[in-house]
Amino acid sequence: MNANYQHSEITQLVIKAFYRVYNTLGFGFLEKVYENAMRLELDKTGLFCTAQQSIDVYYDGEKVGLYYADLIVNDCVIVELKAAAGLAPEHKAQLTNYLKATNIKVGLLLNFGQQLQHKRKVFANDRKNHF
Repeated sequence: MNANYQHSEITQLVIKAFYRVYNTLGFGFLEKVYENAMRLELDKTGLFCTAQQSIDVYYDGEKVGLYYADLIVNDCVIVELKAAAGLAPEHKAQLTNYLKATNIKVGLLLNFGQQLQHKRKVFANDRKNHF
């Protein structure tokens, strides 16, 4: 299977949940409100969702930090939530770094701003976990 299509059924369900949450709540809430609503909505779809899962970061074989992913769905898709005016390069870099630091290859960046935005990212190469 082409890596670009990996877990596409799951990401499509997550994006549908994203639209349902946004259509219900609108914009202007803090990210935590959207995170909680997404967890509820994803549970309704039958997807397994973990919030604020820690991700260890290594450099030269030594642990140097810790990230917390907003949501991990079915142990195979990282979902990073934003409530910003727009997606910025640092938001995309954050998702890429989460993907680099884990064995997860697929990520979604969802922005609950005034205009909805979502980006799907696949990071599946030999640089994973090799900081």
